[in-house]
Amino acid sequence: MAFYKFSLTSFFLLIHIALLSTFSLAADPTISYDFKLSYITVSPLGVPQKVLAINGQFPGPLVNATTNNNVIIKVYNDLDEDLLMTWPGIQMRRNSWQDGVLGTNCPIPPKWDFNYTFQVKDQIGSFFYFPSLNLQRASGGFGPFIINNRPVIQIPFAQPDGDFTLLIGDWYTRNHTALRADLDSGKDLGMPDGVLINGKGPYRYNTTLVPDGLPYETIKVDPGKTYRFRVHNVGTSTSLNFRIQGHNLLLVETEGYYTVQQNYTSFDIHVGQSSSFLVTMDQNATSDYYIVASARFVNESIWQKVTGVGILHYSNSKGPAAGPLPEAPSDIYNQWSAMNQPKAIRQNTSASGARPNPQGSYHYGSINVTDTYILRSLPPSTIDGKLRATLNGISFVNPATPIRLADLNKVKGSYKLDFPSAPLNRTFHRDTSLINATYKGFIEIILQNNDTRMQSFHMNGYSFFIVGMDWGIWSENSRGSYNKWDAISRSTVEVYPGGWTAVLASLDNAGVWNLRVENLDRWYLGQETYMRIINPEENGETEMAPPNNVLYCGALASKQQDRSHKSGVSIIHGNPNLFFTLLMALCAVFIFS
Repeated sequence: MAFYKFSLTSFFLLIHIALLSTFSLAADPTISYDFKLSYITVSPLGVPQKVLAINGQFPGPLVNATTNNNVIIKVYNDLDEDLLMTWPGIQMRRNSWQDGVLGTNCPIPPKWDFNYTFQVKDQIGSFFYFPSLNLQRASGGFGPFIINNRPVIQIPFAQPDGDFTLLIGDWYTRNHTALRADLDSGKDLGMPDGVLINGKGPYRYNTTLVPDGLPYETIKVDPGKTYRFRVHNVGTSTSLNFRIQGHNLLLVETEGYYTVQQNYTSFDIHVGQSSSFLVTMDQNATSDYYIVASARFVNESIWQKVTGVGILHYSNSKGPAAGPLPEAPSDIYNQWSAMNQPKAIRQNTSASGARPNPQGSYHYGSINVTDTYILRSLPPSTIDGKLRATLNGISFVNPATPIRLADLNKVKGSYKLDFPSAPLNRTFHRDTSLINATYKGFIEIILQNNDTRMQSFHMNGYSFFIVGMDWGIWSENSRGSYNKWDAISRSTVEVYPGGWTAVLASLDNAGVWNLRVENLDRWYLGQETYMRIINPEENGETEMAPPNNVLYCGALASKQQDRSHKSGVSIIHGNPNLFFTLLMALCAVFIFS
């Protein structure tokens, strides 16, 4: 019996060692999560509808990491359609295999699972995750992702008394499949039905606009304390103005970089963006206070219902919130004033980020640009009889075989490396055209928005310096207005209709990385491309090999084995190294016990 107990203990110890060695997690701590994606029925705006839940939760659970943690997230697809999860702002250093978009990964079929395994290397900050396919984010599946500083790195403000996450976003009572059908038939999505805050509808601030009985978000606080609010726009297509009645918002961080601290009474958060504020509870609590997220850069008299309202409740509050909401900015017809806010955001160059060296120690303004790309977006147009959105006249077609998988398996014709560096005078068309970017290059990208709507653009695998923003058409003379000293670095940036935004990025992260508009309707219609960034002297040190559990599809579909739940899939499946390690561990128990 003693022999049995000793053997069993040894066996599980060796299994633990085997798991760690297989994932190559080195000395950095590991955190792990199980995500089961399924449908549940909720009524956030009073209309029952199916939403995408994670482990029965809507929105999904927090991923709470610390700099350099290794993260394992096992995703089970219990939907009735393909799934991929993406982690925008998480840079996936050397590891685009975990990025969760169609150019890098085969989708997870229904009833299958997939382990995402990556390191949050040299990062801190506030992010969110979501399903990347076919407008699924419009039905949920999103949740917050926080990367905390290591204890040895001091944050550039006093430790807050608490930390709150607010996921705000426009919302339709039609689910993503209905929205998809509208776009496929050439229709516009139209005005959203409301705005949700953490998956909940608005507090009944107006008896005409808001039906009775809706659940709403309440944030409970104590007087005199200061809290951190991490606010993410997880919506479909609408920019939102965020404000808390009677309270200042001290901006301290945007998508992983500390900012020069500035107070705002309200702040614009565009689709896909994340910002952190410190808010001090310095009011007299004669009543509760409104938390508001309302549609921005639209005709607000018509879009009144597109407003999310929560409640800030002091522990000594003397009554419920009442009266009108705090007013939104009144600069809707003053375009120059509206752009002043994003242009004023500056990087805190003296603060440490993920490492002890100051954020301003990288002197981006003195680096020579190696490549310039001007990406022009226009209103959707008809291509081959279908409504499509374009960049430089190309509406992107996702490859049947993911790009690096095609490279390594010598699949020809999966894509083209011919994305134009500027708009061309030619017929719009659909294609799988990539930017052939230079590894270790320093790229300048001009986002020229000739569409009629506010757009936000995101770059996977990187953050970029937002060096310029203005109205009109960008020209080479526009470089004279660039901020070359303390431009904020982030991964998602707004581009005003009729204007341009210029960003700079150092291309030191090998792989294939998505560059897209975050507005889901335009993204679905083809407004994206990829940067293929390959080290010509690759020796296995600058780009990771495909993981053992890589999924195959397209021209390589015959290589894929069944991974459905019913097939008894385990963590060993697709991982022969782990299988033999465990087998040897089992043998060792009986030999040495």
